[in-house]
Amino acid sequence: MSYADKTLTCRDCGQAFVFTTGEQEFFASRGFTNEPSRCRDCRSARKSERGGGGGYSNGGSYSTGGYSSGGGYSAGGYSSGGAGGGYSSGPRREREMFSVTCSACGNEAQVPFQPRGDKPVYCSDCFAKQRGSTGGGGYGGGRGY
Repeated sequence: MSYADKTLTCRDCGQAFVFTTGEQEFFASRGFTNEPSRCRDCRSARKSERGGGGGYSNGGSYSTGGYSSGGGYSAGGYSSGGAGGGYSSGPRREREMFSVTCSACGNEAQVPFQPRGDKPVYCSDCFAKQRGSTGGGGYGGGRGY
């Protein structure tokens, strides 16, 4: 399919902006069917308001250049075909935290997972000490999996 530059109007600021052929090819290659509704500046502003979440955060190309080079989005979750990461249209949920008692020092700690009870759970300080004492290298690192 052949593409031609299109002039679109930003839904936030009302300015006209160009949806380039390279951008159109990028959108098509990712399976996006909708044209962008915001200009580059408004997209950048909106992204920073949301804290950079949602798949475009590691790219850089979205706010600084074109898409035709094939780079820029590989770290944003698109390169794996949707297995993890990627663009989400809804707001990010806060991570659910769980209260636990540290297996080493006995202090209360908050962890981002539901402990199963079959392995020790540590506070941040004790976890760092445990990691440091195992040599910290590679897969497993002597932790007896």
